Amino acid sequence: MSVPRVWQRFTLAERIARAILYVCVVIAVVWSIRTIEVIPEFLYDAPEQTADLFSRMWPFDWAFYPKAIHAALIETFHIATLGTLIAIVLALPLSFLAARNFVSNPLLNFVAQFIFVASRSVNSLIWALLFVAIFGPGALSGVLSIAFRSIGFVGKLFGEALEEAQVGPIEALTAAGAPRSMLLVKGYWPQVEPAFWSIALLRWDINIRESAVLGLVGAGGIGVALDAAMNNLYWDQVGLILAVIFAVVIVTEIVTSSIRSRIL
Repeated sequence: MSVPRVWQRFTLAERIARAILYVCVVIAVVWSIRTIEVIPEFLYDAPEQTADLFSRMWPFDWAFYPKAIHAALIETFHIATLGTLIAIVLALPLSFLAARNFVSNPLLNFVAQFIFVASRSVNSLIWALLFVAIFGPGALSGVLSIAFRSIGFVGKLFGEALEEAQVGPIEALTAAGAPRSMLLVKGYWPQVEPAFWSIALLRWDINIRESAVLGLVGAGGIGVALDAAMNNLYWDQVGLILAVIFAVVIVTEIVTSSIRSRIL
């Protein structure tokens, strides 16, 4: 009489590996909690402190909006828009160098990819701190931090879009004797134009959010007003600024999504 076979989802080696992984995760969590020295007393009254903070933010100080928020909000839009435009201008040539089907030089491909990685690996706040130290506080530091942070994002995605372009039109133009400039205008650009506008709009949407907090380190925008209100403990003004930032983020998300849907 044969022994019935019992189906098991994982083999013995897989079960041992999963158990080891679970143990490692538990050890990592416990070690992290002990390292950051979480104070339980601060966690117990966190809900009460949160409720008290929100009660101080309401009602909003609406008189504060025309005095300091409106001009800072417009400056935030300018920082995000100008930073995005500068990033696009700088990233497009690099994206063509990074595309292996457009430039077959491995050294140039590596240099372009290295610039993209270096740009993306540094947070916009770190870029802002660097430029504030160089140029001083103000919108210029914010524009440059947004631009340098966005180069890697725009260049990498647009370079990948170039590499995914169909080779048929390119080969047809090449066989017809078209110069390299016409390969770009008639061969590559019609294929990657929707991706370009989608990437540009998406990055502008992201930059609106990032530029809203750059003022916390002195790089201009509405973050300056937020930092001043928090330092002075004007919580009704802080609440109004946070509500304005939230509303702006929602509106820009709706607008950019609508434009992208029409383009794509």
